[in-house]
Amino acid sequence: MIITGLHRDNLIVAKLLEACSVTGHLRYAYSVFTHQPSPNTYLHNTMIRALSLVDEPKAHSTAVLVYRKFWSLCPKPDTFTFPLQIHRQTVVFGFDSSVHVVTSLIQMYSSCGGLGDARKVFDEMPVRDATVWNALLAGYGKAGEVDEARRLLETMPCWVRNAVSWTCVISAYAKKGRASEAIEVFQRMLMENVEPDEVTLLAALSACADLGSLELGERICSYVDHRGMKRGVSLNNALIDMYAKSGNVAKALEEFERVSERNVVTWTTIITGLATHGLGGEALTMFNRMVKAGVQPNSVTFIAVLSACSHVGLVDLGKHLFTSMRSVYGIQPNVEHFGCLIDLLGRAGRLKEAEEVSRTMPFEANAAIWGSLLAASNVHHDLGLGESALNQLIKLEPNNSGNYMLLGNLYADLGRWDESRMMRKMMKGTGVKKMAGESSIEVENRVYRFISGDLSNPHVVKIHELLQEIDLQIQSNEI
Repeated sequence: MIITGLHRDNLIVAKLLEACSVTGHLRYAYSVFTHQPSPNTYLHNTMIRALSLVDEPKAHSTAVLVYRKFWSLCPKPDTFTFPLQIHRQTVVFGFDSSVHVVTSLIQMYSSCGGLGDARKVFDEMPVRDATVWNALLAGYGKAGEVDEARRLLETMPCWVRNAVSWTCVISAYAKKGRASEAIEVFQRMLMENVEPDEVTLLAALSACADLGSLELGERICSYVDHRGMKRGVSLNNALIDMYAKSGNVAKALEEFERVSERNVVTWTTIITGLATHGLGGEALTMFNRMVKAGVQPNSVTFIAVLSACSHVGLVDLGKHLFTSMRSVYGIQPNVEHFGCLIDLLGRAGRLKEAEEVSRTMPFEANAAIWGSLLAASNVHHDLGLGESALNQLIKLEPNNSGNYMLLGNLYADLGRWDESRMMRKMMKGTGVKKMAGESSIEVENRVYRFISGDLSNPHVVKIHELLQEIDLQIQSNEI
């Protein structure tokens, strides 16, 4: 470009900047931009957009700097100059009714935590297309305001609602852990003959996995095959995860062996599934297969592998793998990895070693770590550690009844009944209630949840009658 003089053509230079930023050479792209003698509006827009799309504070501050310098070089902006920039000036230049600008303003306010301002911009827009509606839906979803997102979807004109609109709400419910509602919205989407895309199906499968809804997950899989949709790596990963979380590990393995293209997520998903179901040996074998296949494990992989070592009781191997994270794979262990190591040592009865790791690690011990120490002290009857762990947990999780119950059980096992009763009195005195038991069952693509003591189910009388009948049959040895 320099030899032929094309480096003076702002349009061609803009294409070069785009190519550099997409391939990870943003710093070089910015260097090229700063050496342009007469950058025009389009070139500024390209540079601002490239800097804004990178998830780095320094890049964002540089984008604002480029925007400020723009005013001294370019007499007038266009509608593409304003995304992630200044709202007031959009009004001054008359772009406040531009769909592109309004969409970007909604995204800007949503990203900065200003959902109220985003809604105000939305409400003041006289004519709204799907992109404007979806921008606000996505904003509510990312902020965890799922009920607001649902209400907005319901008020959205049916002829404007598209696959993206439905997906925003389904994904928001799934990420919030409200899987039943995610599935409900997904089923309504299909009833309205809106064809889901891969992102929608990923969110729906994630919800099925959380619910343990195997039947519905398989229906989604059949839907994909029936429509002739290509199963990408992400979709296959979600399917393996759904089978594993729904308890069908054999089917998860079958799907894993069937797919030809596997990435680190694929391997990690099946390793996690095996480890979660107590198949530690199989999980470690799978990890060895992964390494031999030349796939670099990530931090999530090591959480699964260390968990597998805990289930199998391979302490030395677990410690070796923990050390290899940094020395072999260049992965810095985080608090979750230290938690896995502490759990591994605690389960094996090496309580002093586990406690030492918790004291010397470069992180503040969280509730999960203290919970592991409390559980280990209960199993191995270390009262001192148990009391110390509970004192920390009361500060971090004052309303978690399980912590009090564990120490109470430890006192009871040691024959210290007064202290055991004291735990229950402490729970009562501080207003901590024992967590109710909960179970669920899937019947005809619907998951029914039952909570101990809950009488809100309309069929509660019939349920109790049936339970009594079953109880009588068990007692009479008829079943």
